[in-house]
Amino acid sequence: MYLRFTRRRKDGKEHRYWSIVESKRCAGGRVVQRPVLYLGEINDSQREAWCRVVDAFDEGSQQHRQLALFPAGQDVPEYARSYGLQVRLDAMELRRPRQWGACWLSCHLYEQLELDRFWRERLPDSREGTSWRHILQTLVCYRLIDPGSEWRLHRQWFEQSAMGDLLGEDYSLVSKNALYRCLDKVLPHKSVLFSHLRQRWQDLFGASFEVLLYDLTSTYFESAPPDDENDKRRYGYSRDKRSDCVQVVIALIVTPEGFPLAYEVLPGNTADNTTLRGFLQKIENQYGKAQRIWVMDRGIPTDEVLAEMRQSDPPISYLVGTPKGRLTKLEKALLERPWQAVRDGVDVKLLQDEQELYVLARSRARIDKERAMRRRKLKWLWGRLKELSAMRLKREELLMKLGAARDKARAAWRLVDIEVDPHIASFSYALNRDKLRKVRRREGRYLLRTNLYEHQPEKLWKFYIQLTEIEAAFKNLKGDLEVRPIFHQTIERIEAHIFVAFQAYCLHVTLRARLRPLAGGLTPRAVLDKFAAIQMLDVHFPTTEGRTLILSRYTELNADQKLLASQLNLEMPPQPTPKITAAGQIAKASNPAL
Repeated sequence: MYLRFTRRRKDGKEHRYWSIVESKRCAGGRVVQRPVLYLGEINDSQREAWCRVVDAFDEGSQQHRQLALFPAGQDVPEYARSYGLQVRLDAMELRRPRQWGACWLSCHLYEQLELDRFWRERLPDSREGTSWRHILQTLVCYRLIDPGSEWRLHRQWFEQSAMGDLLGEDYSLVSKNALYRCLDKVLPHKSVLFSHLRQRWQDLFGASFEVLLYDLTSTYFESAPPDDENDKRRYGYSRDKRSDCVQVVIALIVTPEGFPLAYEVLPGNTADNTTLRGFLQKIENQYGKAQRIWVMDRGIPTDEVLAEMRQSDPPISYLVGTPKGRLTKLEKALLERPWQAVRDGVDVKLLQDEQELYVLARSRARIDKERAMRRRKLKWLWGRLKELSAMRLKREELLMKLGAARDKARAAWRLVDIEVDPHIASFSYALNRDKLRKVRRREGRYLLRTNLYEHQPEKLWKFYIQLTEIEAAFKNLKGDLEVRPIFHQTIERIEAHIFVAFQAYCLHVTLRARLRPLAGGLTPRAVLDKFAAIQMLDVHFPTTEGRTLILSRYTELNADQKLLASQLNLEMPPQPTPKITAAGQIAKASNPAL
């Protein structure tokens, strides 16, 4: 927008009528001026007030001053002599494009959780001026936006992002040693952060903590096992199908809405059924005794721990899955019970004994899913057995190929009777129809056990279905946030790396909680990708007096980004203050020399 006047002669005298005008580019390359405000006749002082000025930081005087910009070919008017500046428009340069939108959104989420205030009190700057809290914020936002190694952050990502502009820091913030040294400082504050986050979940989203979902996963390392016996990297059962690699186990507690409450890093050879007692005590010590319902999958609790939960004061409520072997024991008693509909497509049977209530659930959707999976595997196995029976192989080769087929389709293998000739390379196979009928009867059915006698069956079923939230948490941590810390060599930094990933996941959960009321299918990753398209660049205007005016500007939001910002109630910040170099100083590119 700029000031424009029109001339009119009246009674032999020239009059000037001023307006504020905006140029708009239209189809065909035409430029049309849109009047924004009509000012009429104004005097020189009024014209000065309406003249468009910019507030710039003068590096020579080290203070802010206002400047009015004029083309180099036009003289500075008398009324603007004190603050007018002639710029060479033909020499304008655009420098250092960098990603701004996703960085700004991540910092906004970081501040919404008040993590900036939390770490300001616990990570003071060093005597040399190193800002540890800003380094940690950069690590967390990097893990959320474009996860990778600390070396990649130091070498490439920071310069391609606007984190330095948003935090008021330069490239020294991400020196390689500072990134690793920051990891050494954060772990002692883990339990205090859990309490801080619990309060923020409650303040921001009204989260409740009566129901807790508990589960475990593992993450592996492509490295040799450590010599230190106290190191947590050990061989164990791998959820990633990498039993050849050492690993650590991550135990996580989340609410049904997906808000993480606590986590722990355990040795890689930790058995699932040995972890629950310690976590019960950990939550009680940190948050006190309360009426809580623990929801877990089968394999985590033991009968001994469940008995302790029932006998504690107050009793600890639980709802857990059970192994299919227990269903075999109770099948006869459950056959006599009637089915109760809890919702469309889901029925349950209840069986109560002196201490527990058993809930047998049957889901039509789950029946269809498990039946389709079984048919696909069985069809593949049947075709493979037919291929092997037609091959001319040595007996040892045949046994190896049969073993490979069994590993690929173990559930289907149990439904086929296979007899291998003890002397020659030959075998026979037939479908075991009795086993198939038994499997068909149990498809889509699962047995739960609980000490919640007073709850309705529908509510119990909903509690158990919410375990998908913790599965989604593991999926995001291991997929979207790439938690696997393969580049760290010490267990302390591995745990600190996982702690950083946990904080990034908290930002992810916060964004998802804000998106959930708007659209269930809109994911945090989709929103971050949209905002990542907003770039920041430096506009350099050389002046006729040898100085350079530098305007750092983020690009205008397109229609998609404006719609998202409006729906999320995000108020975009003002553009950064321009800078003008000192006299005789030439603006240098911000990129470090190679």
